[in-house]
Amino acid sequence: MPRKLTRKTLIKKLDTIFSIYIRRKNSVNEIAKCITCGKKDHWKKMQNGHFMSRKHYATRWDEDNVEVQCMGCNVYRYGEQYLFAKHLGEDKADELLVKSRQIKKFTDADLLDLIDLYTDKVDNLP
Repeated sequence: MPRKLTRKTLIKKLDTIFSIYIRRKNSVNEIAKCITCGKKDHWKKMQNGHFMSRKHYATRWDEDNVEVQCMGCNVYRYGEQYLFAKHLGEDKADELLVKSRQIKKFTDADLLDLIDLYTDKVDNLP
């Protein structure tokens, strides 16, 4: 009988596959470009940057809320939220801000469904 995955493990697994999907889908010939500074590097060396922090589950796995960022922008410059917002546009940034303040509870089944969804999306990337 398979071992039941803990919630923490499910979230980590979803974060990982979601990050791979975002970075790969936004790369050309495996090179991704930072949305805030323009740095280019292999998608594996880039990060999955969030406009609204990952602590907000309502937007944590929202594709509109994430873009490829370099470590400098995402970590050392705290996501460059102003430049990120300029890229998104005022309407989308405002929409994500409102959405991030909503309470969203994911069941383990929801997390498993999202893991399956993004695994399939990664598998179908060129």
